Amino acid sequence: MINHGGPEETTHTADPPSADLGCSRRVVLRRMTSHDQDEFLDRVRATDGLNLPDTPEAFQTFLSRFDEGQSADALLVRLRDTGAIAGNININSIIRGRFQNGSLGYAAFTPYAGHGYMSEGLSLALHHAFITLQLHRLEAQISPTNQPSINLIQRHGFRYEGYSPDLLFISGEWQGHGRWALTNDMHGTLPNTPHPTLPTH
Repeated sequence: MINHGGPEETTHTADPPSADLGCSRRVVLRRMTSHDQDEFLDRVRATDGLNLPDTPEAFQTFLSRFDEGQSADALLVRLRDTGAIAGNININSIIRGRFQNGSLGYAAFTPYAGHGYMSEGLSLALHHAFITLQLHRLEAQISPTNQPSINLIQRHGFRYEGYSPDLLFISGEWQGHGRWALTNDMHGTLPNTPHPTLPTH
């Protein structure tokens, strides 16, 4: 979900221990760690309409799902000049073997939404997914009413694959979503070698 806010900037003072996974002109991509808890929660609480953890307990449970890309990867988009968290990108439900697929989720935080930071961050995340994690395909499930999110993935070449009713349980009810996907060959970003779990025939 993409949320839009004003141009206010804040300075991030903590030095997160996670190494950069990539950088663009204005943002860096880093893995989320427990050191990010306080700022992440502040961003979630300041942004309307997110289905993300908003308590320390929920954050720790959320973070425990991720294992640096074995089955899921939690990434943060940070501003290069201040270090502030502008958004998060998750690669969930990674399945290997003949599928080599992950499910993409992302959110832009107030006050950094609407300034192109997430587009830069998503470019870095796609490179990470296709080169570092050696995935073949990424999927995104998006509500048809979430036009900013649809615009974002369309800019990055995702194709629309159809609509699934009652696909995801959100805000206490099953909701239908459009299904979007991007493969590494569509993106033009192929790993030097396939993932070792990919069958040879």
